[in-house]
Amino acid sequence: MIRVMIVDDDALVRLGLTDLLVDDPDIEVAAQASDGIEAIEKATAHRIDVALVDIRMPRMDGIAAISRLRALPYPPKIITLTTFDLDEYVYEAVAAGADGFLLKDAAPGEIVRAVHTVAAGSAILHPNAARRLIDRYHRTDTKAATNARQRIESLTPRERDVLDLLARGDTNAEIAQELGMRESTVKAHVSRILAALQTTNRVQAALLVRDAQQ
Repeated sequence: MIRVMIVDDDALVRLGLTDLLVDDPDIEVAAQASDGIEAIEKATAHRIDVALVDIRMPRMDGIAAISRLRALPYPPKIITLTTFDLDEYVYEAVAAGADGFLLKDAAPGEIVRAVHTVAAGSAILHPNAARRLIDRYHRTDTKAATNARQRIESLTPRERDVLDLLARGDTNAEIAQELGMRESTVKAHVSRILAALQTTNRVQAALLVRDAQQ
């Protein structure tokens, strides 16, 4: 069972998303919150697997809430769900630790699939979009570049091969084909890479690679 928290200051949006998600037998809406502060409280009190988090909210916005949620001892996967389609919001959300980004006018089936996808450990931001965001918004200073290189040097040669392809935007299946590995082996490598680099998702790992190249 996937335990979901819906974080949005609009009660009708929370109600609509709840009605949509509870129709899936594998999803339970375990909590709702009207802003980032309440989201932190609910995620601390309840085990949450996936949080749907709006960007613009009172008291604490979605970007700040994502960072706080990711810092919890048992952090949920996070999908940013908003009416705003601006690249800068997407970049800030992903850089803060979000695992995906959807607009509120996405088809109902797409939202449900997104919950299942991130709960299974995958991201839902298209690799081409991720590269565009990194190229447009990401800036690196010398200290960050040195730190990124040191963290990447801690990986094994095979893990670095996987990381290079991951940063290029390849899926696990594409990495497996490129390196002659099983997809399950690639998935295990990716999990170890994210842990070693102290990153929460594939896009943050790609950001680190970009830092190291500066």
